[in-house]
Amino acid sequence: MSAAGIFITFEGGDGAGKTTQTELLAEWISTRFGREVIRTFEPGDTEVGKQIRSLVLHGEDLGARSEALLFAADRAHHVSTLIRPAIDRGAVVLCDRYIDSSVAYQGAGRELEAQEIRDLSLWATENLTPDLTVVLDIDPARGLVRRGDEPDRMERESLAFHEAVRESFLAQARADAHRYLVLNALEPITDLHEAITKRIEPLLVGGL
Repeated sequence: MSAAGIFITFEGGDGAGKTTQTELLAEWISTRFGREVIRTFEPGDTEVGKQIRSLVLHGEDLGARSEALLFAADRAHHVSTLIRPAIDRGAVVLCDRYIDSSVAYQGAGRELEAQEIRDLSLWATENLTPDLTVVLDIDPARGLVRRGDEPDRMERESLAFHEAVRESFLAQARADAHRYLVLNALEPITDLHEAITKRIEPLLVGGL
């Protein structure tokens, strides 16, 4: 059994069920392998991050570039204070949203240059790349119906915005297929969990 830390991210549009699947996966890893599991999310799962989250999701319109920089700042702090230390001590880190979300939302959604957005986050995180990214794919029209009662600034964007975001997630997965698992988010929860655990188990026993 591998003792090395593992970094797994979950991506997809609003309402895709990322929280449910990370909860199920964390319990499965802890029970089956006895590993320390850290569940985290972006933006906002640090004290500094909470302030940034409030600005980017609930504050006034910042402009696309300011928004992108704030997400990168949150990610830099998140990685240096929480994610990388956990990986270094051998934990399995499950993160709800990471670099792919910035490429999708600020790159495709805000129509900034996708590679510049990716490069910014790679610089911010000192090139920390997930071992696996699970994309829960959902039609935005269906996903937005499943969102919370108080949508944030991103969730309130147009359907066209969210369709561009979806296509970006799928394009990123196609470009680096070996590192991604793309699933239909409308499949039964138990079927999704089974597919995720099947893909992740080799990582936990020491192979890719």
